[in-house]
Amino acid sequence: MLRICTRTMVNVGMLYPYGLVKSCHLVKSVSASLVTGRYFTHQTGLPSLPVPPLQQTCEYYLSLLEPIVEMEELKRTKELVEEFQKAGGVGERLQRSLEMKARNTDNWVSYMQHILYDSNRVPLVVHSNVGAVFPQMDFKDKDGQTRFVFNDRSCMFYSETLPVEYMGGKPMCMKQYSQMLSSCRIPGLEKDSLVFHGKSSNPPKHITVVHNSQFFVLDVYNSDGTPLTVDQLNVQLERICNSSPEINAEPVGILTTLDRDSWSKAYISLIKDKINKDSLSTIERSICTVCLDGPIPQASDEMYNTYAGLQIMHGGGSQWNSANRWFDKTLQLIIGEEGAQGFNMSHSAADGTVFMVLADYVIASMKKPEKILSPVVPLPKPQKLHFNITPDIKKYIEEAKQSMDIIAQNLDLRVMVFSHYGKKVLKDHKISPDAFIQMAIQLAYYRMYQRCCPSYEAASLRTFRDGRVAAIYSTTSASAAFVKAFDDPKKKNTEKVDLLEKAMKVHRWNTGMAISGQEVDGHLIGLRMQAVEEEISMPDVFTDISFHKFLDCRLSTSQVTSKSGCLPCAGPALLESYDMCYSLTNVDITFVVTAYHTCKENNAAQLIQVLENALLDMRALLAQKPLSKL
Repeated sequence: MLRICTRTMVNVGMLYPYGLVKSCHLVKSVSASLVTGRYFTHQTGLPSLPVPPLQQTCEYYLSLLEPIVEMEELKRTKELVEEFQKAGGVGERLQRSLEMKARNTDNWVSYMQHILYDSNRVPLVVHSNVGAVFPQMDFKDKDGQTRFVFNDRSCMFYSETLPVEYMGGKPMCMKQYSQMLSSCRIPGLEKDSLVFHGKSSNPPKHITVVHNSQFFVLDVYNSDGTPLTVDQLNVQLERICNSSPEINAEPVGILTTLDRDSWSKAYISLIKDKINKDSLSTIERSICTVCLDGPIPQASDEMYNTYAGLQIMHGGGSQWNSANRWFDKTLQLIIGEEGAQGFNMSHSAADGTVFMVLADYVIASMKKPEKILSPVVPLPKPQKLHFNITPDIKKYIEEAKQSMDIIAQNLDLRVMVFSHYGKKVLKDHKISPDAFIQMAIQLAYYRMYQRCCPSYEAASLRTFRDGRVAAIYSTTSASAAFVKAFDDPKKKNTEKVDLLEKAMKVHRWNTGMAISGQEVDGHLIGLRMQAVEEEISMPDVFTDISFHKFLDCRLSTSQVTSKSGCLPCAGPALLESYDMCYSLTNVDITFVVTAYHTCKENNAAQLIQVLENALLDMRALLAQKPLSKL
């Protein structure tokens, strides 16, 4: 889904299976040899993503415009679409070029997604990176915090035995798992680059640890190639904490919260100094970053998820933990002093559902005790990374503190655990839980604003080689008819149920189209990018007001279910939009909604309350007249 790119879906013990491996499987897992590993043997057999037929996309596009544009606008757009797709026209020319690109790349959509990700100049924090909040822990002291970091056994990621995932009986692309470790986004003046150091001839064997905004390099293997044990790693982390008791007054990590243009300029200034350049290289090459956070604002148990989500997403601001990060790293493990922990993850390298699988492995592995004794060998002291801060860099640091505080203050994040029913009740009614929830979200938005808005749900394209995500359009003529009728006293319940059933059927059809590579926005944006690449006059269909409304999604939603109870978090794509992640169990549904305070029209707390009422009202409707089997 190309629009998702424009916004820009541990316990560090997950780094390797302590005591369960015989060799340096971590290095092997992130090296080029991983591609030929056991869970990559099916990769060459995966199909390439198709380019949808032009006429199909044009007709589909017009149908999706019906509930979101004015009648006169739709009439004008139909004329432009007809002109665009006529025989021998510019549409056919761009379609042929796109089909040729598809034949010459592993995945034409992913190829363009990377271009859009790398060219996006907004800050990564909140605007691009995503988060996963782990279930709450109770750390009694600093030792509990440091021991948590390495108390797990996620060996399948690193011994090449991770089972191939399937969707609808089809194997899924597993490439993203090899991109999560030893990778980093590097700022550039016009566009960034994503570098995978694990695929080098000398893969990294160290992690970066941040404590009190000071960076340390920690080797996680002994000189004989065996991984350090939990006890050994705990000793090393204690050394780091003891040697950094005070917060760094010139925190370099805060620079990664800048917009990409400012950060790229600061980066160029930094690497002029050899010590700075070496320190940056060490961070970028590391397997991942472990952030040992200081205190966070006190929160009640009911508000824990909200406060933890904010800490994982941005660290709370410059006075709290936002400088105790390196947001360019693909994977950051965040461990709070009071027990808040989770992942902050770069959307550039992998999707949220992939990171959530990793989080589930991490949480599950924490329950397995270590069975190996620590060898009696001296451990080298973890080395602190040093930076020479010039007046120019100091100015960038102060700028970053100010901008980061604005970002932190602007993000509104709300969590609701809807405990009245879960997917079991919906399945008992023979209903698709996801389609039902999507219609509840549509109803909630309509009740708040008395209008329908463009909205989408993220879907996986990983049944295709190098597949990332696609857009399922949730706002349709059928969903609009349902939400407009629901609170109409003139409508009978039987009619409302029929409209709900039709809306869910359309959503399921749209889902099938998206996951089979027939999405509309990816195709249209691909054609538009092709016009730019070929330096031809931009077709009117792409400058049309309807096209801008089509891309102006005010609701970005995704189902990211976790087996271990982790909460997915993401920032809104646009200033005026909401982001909503949700996960289902048999008995409840958890929603995480974000918005920006600066958009006075949006209210995350109110949307969640209205959504709860919508879910209750829709179930009450079903009790009066059950749906036919969907």
